[in-house]
Formats: sequence, structure tokens, C-alpha cells
Amino acid sequence: MTIAWAAFTPWSSLLGGLAIGLATALYILGNGRVAGIAGIVAVPLRALVTGARLAPESTRLLFIGGLVLAPRLWRLVAPLPTSQVDVGWPGVIAAGLLVGVGVRMGNGCTSGHGVCGLSRFSLRSLANVLAFMGAGVVTVFVLRHLF
Repeated sequence: MTIAWAAFTPWSSLLGGLAIGLATALYILGNGRVAGIAGIVAVPLRALVTGARLAPESTRLLFIGGLVLAPRLWRLVAPLPTSQVDVGWPGVIAAGLLVGVGVRMGNGCTSGHGVCGLSRFSLRSLANVLAFMGAGVVTVFVLRHLF
């Protein structure tokens, strides 16, 4: 892997990191909960699957709405970065299912453990981040170099 230094934009990266930090700080200060996407999305999804009534929680809906709306707003000022997935739909579905299992096993996701947990100096989050980053490194190595 190489870094395209001519395309590296430290200021936009810094602003993005500050925006994520501010959003997570406001979420925990205003809601008393960690801004982990898995936890925020799990309750509405569980209600959808089980047919249970979902209590109106405006913060969850606003957070999810912001995740959906942000790229659309970004497109007004700049093009979205291109992405390329080389595995096809079966690979994407399998990856999504494996990530879902990992999120349940780790009791949280990258945003909950990596952004919010590490900033709170949580040892459990540190262990989870090391585990899923290590698993990602091993997976990429195996898929790119052994297959």
C-alpha cells in the first residue's frame, strides 16, 4: 500500500476528526450515552424485526438521519470519494454478517470502542480495538497474499 502524498489533505482530515470528536462529545454530554453506531441502530432494528413498538427517541433518529444526510450535503460542495469493491455481492454480504457477529461478540463497534471508548481510557475498548484491528490486518494479509 502506498500513500498518494500529492492528494493528502491534512486540513480536511483534521476538520473531519474535530467534527467527529465534537459530535461524540455532544452526544454523550447531551444524552448520557456513548455514540456507538451499533448501539444507536440496534434498538430500531430490533423493534423492526420483532414488531415491538419503538419508543420515540429523537436523538437516535436525528443521529441516524445525520449519517444519511451528511454525504448528500457533502456532494453539494465536493464530489464524494470513489470506492471500489472487488468481491461482488456474496463477499459484501458475508463481510457484513461477519462484522455483525464481531460487533455482538465485542459488545460494540469501531465507533463505540475506537472513538468513544478510547477517548474515555476504557481498557475494554482498548482490548476490542486491538482485537478488531489485528483481525483486519490478518484478514487483509490472508486475502491479498495467501489467496
